[in-house]
Amino acid sequence: MSSSSNPQTLAELLASLPEEERIILTLHYLRSKSSGEIATLLSVPERAVIVVIESGKTRLKAILGL
Repeated sequence: MSSSSNPQTLAELLASLPEEERIILTLHYLRSKSSGEIATLLSVPERAVIVVIESGKTRLKAILGL
């Protein structure tokens, strides 16, 4: 991904996501937390975290045109 073809930064991309998705993706990809760790931190079922990670990844790919 070159900066000339897509000027959005990771911070801008994350900021465009819904809050829950942004938090979970930040913890997973930027803080290297597992889905189990995130579930514990946020007091939500691990399966819910997994679903958000998958949907968030799909959404980011769509935004980036990948």
